[in-house]
Amino acid sequence: MDLNADLGEGFGAWRLGDDDALLTVVTSANVACGFHAGDPVTMRRVCASAASRGVAVGAQVGYRDLAGFGRRRIEYAFDDLRDDVIYQIGALDAFCRVAGTRVRYVKPHGALYNTAAVDEAQAAAVVAAVVDYDRTLPVLCLPGSVLAQLATGAGLRTVGEGFADRGYQASGLLVPRSSPGALVKSPDEVAERVVRMAVDGTVVAVDGTVVRLPVESICVHGDTPGAVELARGVRAALERKGTLLTPFA
Repeated sequence: MDLNADLGEGFGAWRLGDDDALLTVVTSANVACGFHAGDPVTMRRVCASAASRGVAVGAQVGYRDLAGFGRRRIEYAFDDLRDDVIYQIGALDAFCRVAGTRVRYVKPHGALYNTAAVDEAQAAAVVAAVVDYDRTLPVLCLPGSVLAQLATGAGLRTVGEGFADRGYQASGLLVPRSSPGALVKSPDEVAERVVRMAVDGTVVAVDGTVVRLPVESICVHGDTPGAVELARGVRAALERKGTLLTPFA
């Protein structure tokens, strides 16, 4: 099982989350590429730190929305979204190469992640970007989502992702952040959910429905309060069950 976190989400003088501490826990780092968060200095720093620790680096691509942290849905023309995603992957890949590594996968961020899970046009633009840039790159996304289906159809590897600290709807989609049950804050509950995802491939939705969730990677959000301790608890819980933690890419 892979354990990932969203990193490099500061901007300029502002730091969000503890990137260095999380890089001692996770096996993959979803690094912001400058559109929803991050900047060149931050991208270079996180890529270098990840490379030195043997952590796989993925391009966390998002809407061009620094003010909204990429959590506001934006309507894009197909070509515009495709090329914005290519731009972000290429920018991060440059800093990976400087650090002696490379981008190993692509994961949409925030509103783009949730929109591409259900919207065929935006999912198709993300898929086209990966195909054009490097079709060997896996796409990290919700299992069974529109993005997963289109990526698989295009011959890309898709990696199912589960969220340790987010609530699920009965449909398998995430609970919107504006709704009750969107965030799971109890460390014990987070650990229990993660073990269930890893061992049984299921999660309990907010209405009590047991949802099938075949995942190869589990995410702890870097901006969640107490993210480092949550991630450590998740890792410890998985290791107690004998789960080998290793990058999927």
